[in-house]
Amino acid sequence: MSTPCQSNDVLAQVADIPAVDRLLKQAEIAALIEQHGHQLVTQQLRQMLNQLRQLALAQQLPLAQLEPAALVERFSAQLSAHVQPKLRSMINLTGTVLHTNLGRALLPDEAIQSVVTALKTPSNLEFDIRTGKRGDRDDLVEALICELTGAEAATVVNNNAAAVLLMLGTMATDKEVIVSRGELVEIGGAFRIPDIMKRAGAQLVEVGTTNRTHAHDYEDAITENTSMLMKVHCSNYAVMGFTKEVSLQEMVQIGRQHGIPTTVDLGSGTLVNLAQWGLPDEPTVRQTIEAGADVVTFSGDKLLGGPQAGIIVGRKDYIQAIKKNPLKRALRVGKLTLAALEPVLALYRSPERLAERLTTLRLLTRPQHEMKQQADVLLPCLQQQVGADYQVEAEPMLSQIGSGAMPIDVLPSYGLTVRYVGSGRAGSAIMKIEQWLRGLARPVIGRIHHDTLYLDLRCLSADDLAYLQALWSDSLA
Repeated sequence: MSTPCQSNDVLAQVADIPAVDRLLKQAEIAALIEQHGHQLVTQQLRQMLNQLRQLALAQQLPLAQLEPAALVERFSAQLSAHVQPKLRSMINLTGTVLHTNLGRALLPDEAIQSVVTALKTPSNLEFDIRTGKRGDRDDLVEALICELTGAEAATVVNNNAAAVLLMLGTMATDKEVIVSRGELVEIGGAFRIPDIMKRAGAQLVEVGTTNRTHAHDYEDAITENTSMLMKVHCSNYAVMGFTKEVSLQEMVQIGRQHGIPTTVDLGSGTLVNLAQWGLPDEPTVRQTIEAGADVVTFSGDKLLGGPQAGIIVGRKDYIQAIKKNPLKRALRVGKLTLAALEPVLALYRSPERLAERLTTLRLLTRPQHEMKQQADVLLPCLQQQVGADYQVEAEPMLSQIGSGAMPIDVLPSYGLTVRYVGSGRAGSAIMKIEQWLRGLARPVIGRIHHDTLYLDLRCLSADDLAYLQALWSDSLA
């Protein structure tokens, strides 16, 4: 953003702006060419000089800004911003572990190493090593998924929305799907169950009310054109008070009496009982299959703790039909997703070690005293950075699991709060600190509530702690 020239500034004319060739001969620019290439540097130089011409024509360009050192500094900053990757590493201090906007689940080391190998070497993505013939990429994980869930068959697509779309498009095109009104959810990005049904060519039949649905509501809605009963797990909201829902077991019984399959969109889909680690209980995929669900869909990058994926499990005949749908090819996952998913799933074979090895579960079960220790280390550094107009304190706070998982459940956490104690508007002052943190080389993302900046340390790793401590200490020095 240009700044108004002072009355005593000597203004530059267009003729004062140096030519590209002259700048290219400077040693500092030559070093940038060595690093980034002649074409890119020349292109960006022309762009900068054009900006300077516009400022000169508007009489907003001080002549001092055309000094060689000033031009090099300006160009270096512009080039650095241009080549900086758009996907950047960040530090999540929001208190939300599975943060959709920050990439959801962090992968364990086993998955990271597997992805690196898949990037560097050829792999048997669709090659059957045993027969020497073409294989099916689902074969890489299907047996493992079935082992962990008890399902007869499984397939994988790029996310759970795709899984629901593919299931409906295979099993319910031009047919009716019965869903309770209390389960017609909307998740992030305006993804709505009614909309996805429409796209899949299915006809939605709503039964019951928002807060109460009975078994007879499903019974009364069944017609000759009914293709399935569908249950949607309400993982991103909760209806409390005078409520009633029909259990999956009841729905399965109704469906079997009428020869209609029962399907479940389980959403965040956990593979283990989380209550054993003191977390809120969630229905597992295995429990859902054992309750009689014919097809179940769930995410790979939420409570499962893996890469973005949509997993479909259930009866073999239904899964085979889903895999034959032409849309399956458009929604299939690539080798990197499968390379990450398999080792994450493999961790579940040793559930007694899962809290140590699965990153998501380790973050969800972090003891509060660990975060308090980190807060005590960072507090003086941050206090000196923000100055006397702000008060930084270490305080207990509450984290969230996130990404539509267990919306009303919170986790005891610890972190830092920043409050404005100077004169002036507190809201604007706190926003200034929030923007400063976002502007760091590795942006730090917190949350603001009631003119207070909360920096929840649940997701702060030891490396992140060392980075911030060194950064803020160096800045002070």
